[in-house]
Amino acid sequence: MSEGVDLSAVSIEFGSFKAVDNVSVDVRPGEFFSFLGPSGCGKTTILRMVSGFLSPSSGDIRIGGKSMKGIGPNRRPTALIFQNLALFPLMPVWENITFGLRVRGIGRSERRKRAEELLRVVDLPDAGDKAIGQLSGGQKQRIAIARALAVEPKVMLLDEPLSALDLKLRQHMRAELRAIQERTGVTFIYITHDQSEALAMSDRVAVMSRGKLQQVDTPQVIYNTPANGFVASFVGENTILNGAVDGEEGGFASFRTPDGRFKARPGPGVRNSGTTRLFVRPENVRLGSAENSLEATVTKVVFEGNLISVIGTTRNGVPIVAQFTNGAAGELPQIGSTARFSFDPERAQILVDDRPTGVRTEGF
Repeated sequence: MSEGVDLSAVSIEFGSFKAVDNVSVDVRPGEFFSFLGPSGCGKTTILRMVSGFLSPSSGDIRIGGKSMKGIGPNRRPTALIFQNLALFPLMPVWENITFGLRVRGIGRSERRKRAEELLRVVDLPDAGDKAIGQLSGGQKQRIAIARALAVEPKVMLLDEPLSALDLKLRQHMRAELRAIQERTGVTFIYITHDQSEALAMSDRVAVMSRGKLQQVDTPQVIYNTPANGFVASFVGENTILNGAVDGEEGGFASFRTPDGRFKARPGPGVRNSGTTRLFVRPENVRLGSAENSLEATVTKVVFEGNLISVIGTTRNGVPIVAQFTNGAAGELPQIGSTARFSFDPERAQILVDDRPTGVRTEGF
């Protein structure tokens, strides 16, 4: 069984510093929910408040509808997996998995049976008698998950558990984690600064910045319809144009920049904000003339196997990127040549953006 986790106007202060600022979010029972944001945004602090190692300065946390005020970590229906895993090197795998049951006084034969069940859940059925040192990094991750599941938590809390793994293994373990969560039905709350992890695994994602919640939604909505400039630039790559809205018509806004006037969809709060920028994803930029187009000098062509990126710079120094799948790229322009880059108004967004000024292209 799993439980939901409700954060109601939760804040925590350390002296004059507010690490988490008035965060309210409901994590549904059985959901894979991720908090995503840069280092220092407050996501790990939230996890430690849910687990009971920190107490909110204000607000309330409920698990399964029950307030956690005054309830310590050992009495909460949660299990926490740290970045360093903290496995015991002198114990065989099965004893690592059932250490929490041993502390609770469960007998050896029952513990061994439970370990074998969990080893099947994490797809390591023959690893029970192995030493921890005989396992690969990905196998250790799965043992840490099995150990957390042994105490039958209603909520699993994971603090960047894949950060120490190499790229290939991280990608493999993303699929493994999601599969384990689906098999067990336990609520997973996952902390990460890696947008690809959050998008690939989660039912919903909460994007955080400077202790505040910026947006909570499905991965598709977060990526395709970001709430503001921070979310757009943190989750994915963009060409960003500075300018100002100078009119609206038919659900689109006209956006004036030093490189011309462009039509795009206005995002939340744009009409009432003086700080706005236009964002367009590289996969939504094409070469050639169209309704929204600008001239740029091609400065780089990046081949990444399945993707090819053509990078240009406008006369005003704005970098713009057009990205294609390898088979659809067609004839590519030469470096140093002049090309027209274009994008569909429906695929570009004008968003409130209070980050420091300066034009840049994320990821290039």
